[in-house]
Formats: sequence, C-alpha cells, structure tokens
Amino acid sequence: MALSGMRGLSVFISDVRNCPNKEQERVRVDKELGNIRTRFKNEKGLTPYEKKKYVWKMLYIYMLGYDVDFGHMEAVSLISAPKYPEKQVGYIVTSCLLNENHDFLRLAINTVRNDIIGRNETFQCLALTMVGNIGGREFAESLAPDVQKLIISSSCRPLVRKKAALCLLRLYRKNPDVVNVDGWSDRMAQLLDERDLGVLTSSISLLVALVSNNHEAYWSCLPKCVKILERLARNQDIPQEYTYYGIPSPWLQVKTMRALQYFPTIEDPNTRRSLFEVLQRILMGTDVVKNVNKNNASHAVLFEALALVMHLDAEKEMMSQCVALLGKFIAVREPNIRYLGLENMTRMLMVTDVQDIIKRHQAQIITSLKDPDISIRRRALDLLYGMCDVSNAKDIVEELLQYLSTADFAMREELSLKAAILAEKFAPDLSWYVDVILQLIDKAGDFVSDDIWFRVVQFVTNNEDLQPYAAAKAREYLDKPAIHETMVKVSAYLLGEYGHLLARRPGCTPKEIFSIIHEKLPTVSTSTIPILLSTYAKILMHTQPPDPELQNHIWAIFSKYESCIDVEIQQRAAEYFALSRKGAALMDILAEMPKFPERQSSLIKKAEDTEIDTAEQSAIKLRAQQQTSNALVVSDQRPANGTAPPVSQLSLVKIPSMSSNVDSNSVDPGLTEANGVLTVIDSQPPPPTTLSDDLLGDLLGPLAIEGPPGTSIKSEQNLMAGLESVSSTADNLALAPVEEQANSVQPIGSIAERFHALCLKDSGILYEDPYIQIGIKAEWRAHHGRLVLFLGNKNTSPLISVQALILPPSHLKMELSLVPDTIPPRAQVQCPLEVVNLRPSRDVAVLDLSYKFGTNMVNFKLRLPAVFNKFLQPISVSIEEFFPQWRSLSGPPLKVQEVVRGVRPLPLLEMANLFNSFRLNVCPGLDPNPNNLVASTTFYSESTRAMLCLIRVETDPADRTQLRMTVGSGDPILTFELKEFIKEQLVSIPPPSRPAAPPAQPSPAASLTDPGAMLAGLL
Repeated sequence: MALSGMRGLSVFISDVRNCPNKEQERVRVDKELGNIRTRFKNEKGLTPYEKKKYVWKMLYIYMLGYDVDFGHMEAVSLISAPKYPEKQVGYIVTSCLLNENHDFLRLAINTVRNDIIGRNETFQCLALTMVGNIGGREFAESLAPDVQKLIISSSCRPLVRKKAALCLLRLYRKNPDVVNVDGWSDRMAQLLDERDLGVLTSSISLLVALVSNNHEAYWSCLPKCVKILERLARNQDIPQEYTYYGIPSPWLQVKTMRALQYFPTIEDPNTRRSLFEVLQRILMGTDVVKNVNKNNASHAVLFEALALVMHLDAEKEMMSQCVALLGKFIAVREPNIRYLGLENMTRMLMVTDVQDIIKRHQAQIITSLKDPDISIRRRALDLLYGMCDVSNAKDIVEELLQYLSTADFAMREELSLKAAILAEKFAPDLSWYVDVILQLIDKAGDFVSDDIWFRVVQFVTNNEDLQPYAAAKAREYLDKPAIHETMVKVSAYLLGEYGHLLARRPGCTPKEIFSIIHEKLPTVSTSTIPILLSTYAKILMHTQPPDPELQNHIWAIFSKYESCIDVEIQQRAAEYFALSRKGAALMDILAEMPKFPERQSSLIKKAEDTEIDTAEQSAIKLRAQQQTSNALVVSDQRPANGTAPPVSQLSLVKIPSMSSNVDSNSVDPGLTEANGVLTVIDSQPPPPTTLSDDLLGDLLGPLAIEGPPGTSIKSEQNLMAGLESVSSTADNLALAPVEEQANSVQPIGSIAERFHALCLKDSGILYEDPYIQIGIKAEWRAHHGRLVLFLGNKNTSPLISVQALILPPSHLKMELSLVPDTIPPRAQVQCPLEVVNLRPSRDVAVLDLSYKFGTNMVNFKLRLPAVFNKFLQPISVSIEEFFPQWRSLSGPPLKVQEVVRGVRPLPLLEMANLFNSFRLNVCPGLDPNPNNLVASTTFYSESTRAMLCLIRVETDPADRTQLRMTVGSGDPILTFELKEFIKEQLVSIPPPSRPAAPPAQPSPAASLTDPGAMLAGLL
C-alpha cells in the first residue's frame, strides 16, 4: 500500500508495531477505531484525503485480525471518486471487507459498470479485479454482457482482456446462464487463436469451466487446444517472461490438458496424432533434476499428461512408457517425487492391460512400505492393494503380514482390513485363507475388526472339508501362552462346533479341549464369556457317552454364571444349564450351525465405504464413475435356520436423540449399509417365527421404518400437538410445487404429516404411493449428517427411468450417491446422502424424483428433513455458566428480543416439551419467575463450529397468546434464524381460506387419505 504523504497512517502502523504485547496493541487499535468512528459520523467535514486515510487504517486493522463492523459505506463511496488514489482505495478495501452477499455492494453496481464501459483502462482493471473476487449473482446479471464485450474487443489491451476473462469466469460460476452457449462457442474458439499468453491462459481457465458443464457446444475448441500444446511443446514464439525454469508456460500446458480431458474422445486422426506427438515429447523430455522449482513445474505438466493419456486410452506402448517413467520416479530419494509416482501409478490401475506392466515394479513398491514417511507408506499400501490378483496374491499378502508386525498403529487397522480382503478375494485354496486370517489375528488382534473373524467362521461353516483343518489350527494357537482375545473367540467357536472331528488326535479329547479353553476364561472380557459358555455347551453335547467329571465341571460353571450381573451371560448360563439336563434331546437343540446363505462380503462393503481417495478427482475418474455404478448388490433376504454370527454394521456416531420417547421404537440405529444395497424380497411369506431377521431390513413391510404401534405413537402425537397450528402452511413445504404435480398417481397418506414427523425423529416414511415407498434413516453428528434414502418397489414389475436430483439450499452442501436407473420387482435400494451444514439458515432442501411404471410417468418434489433443528445439540447449563454467558451478549444483533403475539395457547409444561423435541434443552431453576422458560442448545455449522445459544421466554399467565422471547448467541445470523425458527413453532398461523363447511365433525381418516382434500389443503 502506498504510504507516501500519509503521516497519520505511518504513525499508527509504527505505534502498533511497537506495542510490547497483545493487550496494548488491542488498546491502541480500539482507540483508533473510536477515532475513526467519530470522524465518520461527521462525514461532511471529511476531505477525500482524510476519508482515504481512515479507510486505509480500517483495512490495516482488519488485516491484523480485528473485526471492523463499520465504515463499509465510506469504503464503497470511494469507488465513485473521480481520482485514481481514492478509487483505488475504495476498490481494494471493498474487496477485502465485504462479501458477495453484502447489501452495500448493490449501491456500487452502476459505478462499477461505468468504470468497466469507460475508456480509462486503469479504472477498468480495478473494477474487473473487484468483480472477479467478490462478484455475485446480481453482478453477473448486470455486468456479464459488458465484460464479454471487453474480452472480444480488439481495441483493449491484453491486460484488460485477461482480467475480463477471469472476471467472466467468476460470474459464470455464480450464474451459468450469463454465458449463451450458442453465441459463445465460436467466440471461445477465436479467443484460443490469441498470441498473448496472458490472455490465452485466462481464456483456457474460462474454457475449462465451460466444457466441464457442456462439452458438446465446444468441439471447435478441441483442435485449437492441441495447437496450443504444439506451440508450447516446440517452444515457438514463447516470451521469456512466460518461461519458468526453461519450461514454456507450465500453467497454460496444465490447463489446456485439463480442458481436453472433458472431451470424451478425439475422432479426427490428424488431431489425435498431433496430440500424441506432444504427449510423447512431454514423456520423453521429463526427468528428475536437482532444481526443486523446475521439478515441480515439469512434474505438474507430466502428471496432467499422464491423466490425459489414460483418458484417451492410448496405445499399450505409450502406457508402458508411462509406467516405466513412474517406476523411475518411485525409486528416487526425493520423497515428494516418490509420493507422486506411487499416487499416479495407482491411478494407472484404472486402465486396462496395464496391471501386468505395473507388476514389474512390485519389489520397489514393497520397499516403499518401509519408507519413513507415512504418507508414502499409505500410497504404497493402496497401490499393492489395487494391483493384487491371483498371480501375486500370496506374495503380497505375505509381505503385508510381515510388515504388520512393524507397521505404525495408525496404519494397522487399514492394513489388516486390506490383507483380509485380498486373502478372501484371491485365495488359491481355503486352507491358505484360514492360515492368513489366523496369522492376522495373532499379529494384530487389537486392529482386527469383528467382521474379519465373522467372515472366516462363515467360510468354515459352509465348507465341510475345511472344518477339521480350521479346528486343528485353532487348537494349535490355543497352545500359545499368550494370545489375543479375538483369537480366543474364533478358536473357541471353531472348537465348539468342530472340535469333535479331532477326537482321535492326541491332545484333542473333549476334556483336553475344554481344559485349554477354560484356562483362557479368567483373561477375557465379558463380551467373550458368552461365546465360551456356548462352546462348553457344544463340548458337553458332543461328549457321548457323557463324562460325569466333565459334565459336573461344566454344570458348576453354568451355575456360577447364573447370578452374573451381565444379562447376556446370565441368560446363556441359565438356559444352557437347563438344556444340558435334557439328555439325548440336547443333540437336536445344539446341532451344528447350518450353512450361511451366500452374500456379498461385509469386509468388501466396508472397504468401499471407508476407502478415501486423497488424489484429486480427475476427469478419467469421473468418467469411470459415470460408466459403472456399485449401487446394486443382490443379497439373500433370509438366512438359514439358526443364529448366525452377527454381521458388523457400519454406523456413524449417533448424537443423543432430541426426545427419548420419539426414537424408542425406530429401526436399529446401527443400520448404515454400503452405497445402494439392493435387497431382493422373497414373494413367499416368512415363517411365523424367525430367529434371524435380515440385517438390511424390509422397507416394504408396513412398519419397517416407522416402528410398531404403541406408546411411541402417542408420545409423537403429543409432540406434534405444538405443530398443528402450522400444518396447513407446511403442507406447501412438504410437497412442492403443487402446479408441477400433474401425476395420475396419488400419494398414500399425508405427505406433510410425514415430513413433520421426520423433523422430530430420524427415521420414517417420507413418501408412499401405490408403486414406490421412500423411507429415510438419518444420523447427525455436529454439522455433518448422513441420510439413507430407501427406495422400495412395491410391485411385481420393475420401476424404470428412475432419476433423483437434490436441490440443496445455499447453506447446505449435499452429495447423493448414484441412483440406479431401474429398481427390480419387490426390491429395495439404499442411496446414501451426505449433508454438511455451512451456516445457519432455515431453508430446506428438495428431492426431485421421477420414475416410470408401465405407461405412468410419475414425478414429484419432496422436502427433505435436513432442517434447522437437526444441527442443534441440547446442552445443560448451570447458573454459574449461564449468567456470565448471558451478560457477555451485550445486545443486538447478538442478543435480540421480540414480543410475539398470536401464540397458540400452551401450558408451560407442553411448551417445555415442545422445546425439548426440537433439541432445545429447557433448564429449570435458572429463572426465578415460574412463568418463564430458559433453554440452551449448541448449534453446529462449518462457519460457526460449535456455537452456544441461549433462549429466555417470558409468558403471561393471564394471556397465553403472547410472550416475550430473547435469543442470544455469538453469531448475529444464527441469533436471527434461531429466533425465527422458535417463533414459527409457537405462532398460530391461520389456515388458508376455504369454503364454509357444515359444523359436522370431519372424519380424521378421510382428511389424511383423501387426495382431493390433501391437494385442496396444499392449494
């Protein structure tokens, strides 16, 4: 910043720099802010020089990290100054202090437009720079045509044109409609003929954004991009200022190749040949040198070229050359280069016929597992996992097992999971698989999840030839003096089921097996004791004729644990003790486990859910995702008779529910399966008594999500009583918009009531009609949420042309997994939806879903229950904590007060219950007036993080239709949104006007199910 002639500004900066501590700096800054505020109040007496000086001081204070909540109008007003020094200050400070949604920016739109269309190039650059940094939708609508004229103008200097291109890029990102595709495709091609590399680089940045949304309109730009690469690769007519360490404009090369990756293919043989010659030149000319800066630039170009080679499905010879180059990279000493080599080699695995070439570098990749840098070790592990197949599975798994003993604790869980998956997928024989899993448990028991030993039990149970071998190996591990508890579990289970097959081997009599297992009992936790008790019962059953000594010993153990405080242990001990006295009947009751139904491995599903790709999502990866979807996995609905070992379910950490009586009968909270699991529903009715219900659940059952009828329904009705007043208005919020719902298929039940219910609980039915049922199960943690949409086909014919689109509000970041185009008959699909709350707002996301059944095309829009209160977490506040926080919120806008009239009359207890249902924790005893309520909660968003909110409601016993409400928090927007949210729940909104009806009592069932009545309410 230019300080010449501004002595006051220089003195202030010196004073701040000379402050010995932070406290004195704050005092000096507060003093200066007070002086600036006083001078701004008397704005008429300020000269342009003084205003400019004070605005510079504000910017400096803002750069120091202090809040500057005034003077914005003065900064904006300087934009319209006629002289450059004042105008420069106005543009710079406005760009720094204001954001795109600030109201004051609207006042400057006309001034900015006048500067853009003016003749002064300096003013044009200032205006374009500001719009390119903070321009929003309003700027896009007003200024886009003028900015486009500057880009294609032949009279403007390159400096202005490149700024105009970047400015248009910002406006296009804010509002894509400002660029007319039909008119801009030819202009974009003309811009690529530009000789000035600055303008060309900015134009390519704009092209990348345009082709990422619609590449069809810009085919004419493809040969121009190839010519640009040819020019750069041959270093033709490249100014010295655009040559970086001998590399011609590496930024332009990277962006051009990125733009080419958005075109599906290159059909013209001449263009394709020219491009491959350029790529060949890049591959041949890139090597590792000592200069770090040159390495960075050349490798950026190289790795983008590799991505383009993979995208274009180049010949095998070029692919081999790419892999050989990467093999050279992973062998150098520089860790950054090794990391990039491993990461790009992992990407190369996506290309067919390359895996065999990558296997040649297997020894070097295994060596990278011992690298001191953990990030390199992780990349090497990912690469080994991806390149493994039947031919090299034994070598890789053995290396992973060997590395497991010395691996970091941070990697052992991931390493164990991947080793188990590779052993399962590529096992040459099942005995080798059993050996690997038992070694895995022995070496890293703490990091082996239950899914791994569940899976080996399933394999052993389903393969009779494997059972004696698995039991013998389990017996060997029990001989070790110290083994992990997980090994005790799996060994006890296998020996209990199949130990009798070893009866003729030395040391494997029932009494000896019981003794060696019983030695481990004092060392295990309560979660393992039930398995050991089951093993004892199995040993007793297999001992024929009965051994009195062994029988009495086991009975004594059962008798001891009959009084155990753990319910599971107590129940098993009592039941086994009673069953073991039934004699020969015990053989039928405790028969061997039947075979498990074949289903997809839970390990593989877990790996797919938890795997994180740290590499940037390139165009080839996007294309691969569009071509193949993992949304459907067919699995059996009902397992065979008997109780299978529980299959681990992936669940998020669940925060406390907003009301304990609301979710008490919801579906299992651990239900969070992999992306888009398809459950095939058997058309035959299930048996009357089923001990092993399907883990995926049956959405198509009438009570699958909503839970069984009972007291929970009554409690939900009590909570919904406070919402009856707004039901008529919220109808329009649950199914929107009405005029677009021109469907011959009518919904079943009230959509609004379903939406309201899901606002209070985390699982239930969102929508249902004769063909489809949509359920939701949600889990919320801080400002993150995960919703699983259950799409169930209720008919015996498939639903086709299924499309789902999420329309999120600006404050929510939402990502929906791929939805399959077809839902088979009597099947259910799960589609996870990730939600991130960016800032406080009451806007609601919309699900736009359509499908075709027969000749009926059905389309509807539903509000999703990702509402404001889902990001609240109730918190208890004591008197000592409440009042200091309350006093620290001095007044508006952090603490606002409003008298609310027209409130639906509620007793104080019902109002407290209503607050609690919305996760506002009512704190009794904080307010001495018994007619008042005090509540506290914590709001989570990405901008506010965990923000404490305090609420005080003062009621009048004589008039319950009005109250005074005070809401406070550390964020003004949060305070306003929370106040309005509570107000919406309390105020009685009159229903829409309807024709006069007779005073007869309406039928509740008819009002809920009659489509005509429902649509009338919406209208």
